[in-house]
Amino acid sequence: MRILITGGAGFLGSHLCDRMLAEGHDVIAMDNLVTGSTDNIAHLVGNPHFQFIHHNVTDYIYLKGELNAILHFASPASPVDYLELPIQTLKVGSLGTHNALGLAMAKGARFLLASTSEVYGDPQIHPQTEDYWGHVNPIGPRGVYDEAKRFSEAMTMAYHRSHGVQTRIVRIFNTYGPRMRLNDGRVVPNFVKQALLGQPLTVYGNGSQTRSFCYVSDLVDGIYRLLMSDEVQPVNIGNPSEMTILQFAEAINAITGNRGGILREPLPVDDPKQRQPDITKARTILQWEPKVSLDQGMRETIAYFTNKIG
Repeated sequence: MRILITGGAGFLGSHLCDRMLAEGHDVIAMDNLVTGSTDNIAHLVGNPHFQFIHHNVTDYIYLKGELNAILHFASPASPVDYLELPIQTLKVGSLGTHNALGLAMAKGARFLLASTSEVYGDPQIHPQTEDYWGHVNPIGPRGVYDEAKRFSEAMTMAYHRSHGVQTRIVRIFNTYGPRMRLNDGRVVPNFVKQALLGQPLTVYGNGSQTRSFCYVSDLVDGIYRLLMSDEVQPVNIGNPSEMTILQFAEAINAITGNRGGILREPLPVDDPKQRQPDITKARTILQWEPKVSLDQGMRETIAYFTNKIG
């Protein structure tokens, strides 16, 4: 297949480029490099099956030749990014999704939307199933990302129902691994950077809020299975193994040997108190579940960040 990956120079996008190439497909990575980096795809330069296009998907997208699939992963994806780039975040979720879907319709390509567990907001059910509509503050500081993704889902389903576009929607839960940015603002790079520098790990609130962490190779495998499936409705992909942020901080300190301890800070506005995917659907339909343990995945991630800091 010939596949376009928007946001292809980002953390997840670049890993998807690797997977698609490994599966024998031709890959076009499109990115405006606002949060992505060509460092993530530098190892692909010279590969005859890979092409990079510097382009903002909120502008009209034109590509020559056939296209079999589009994976729409362009978007700021961490609180630091979408709080600094609120309008760009809303535009890529609306105009960018519209442009990517229009291209999919024109080319007769399958379209896979990267959605997020953030569509559930600060959830009132636990764990979160795909039929839960969410508990989101549309005018809060996080609303620009939450609502951009919810709008993206609505538009994706509209193109499916109105124009017959083959669409897929993946709701991604916390994912970590090599190629995350050190200044990403999410909990994994924050903790690892602080630990490697011997600093106390910043825990917001009392640390009782929960997250579940999925290693990037597991996530990419789930996404690939979803792309190749016939499932049109959203599918959660993430690791259902839940832990508190305080437990996670203590685990990072133990793995790195950091003696800096813990630093408490006030809880940010609208920070979700619980986040855990129900992956029954992924297990049933895709025969997928995560395989990489937190200890193994964190050691790979810490090795990557150690090299970056060094």
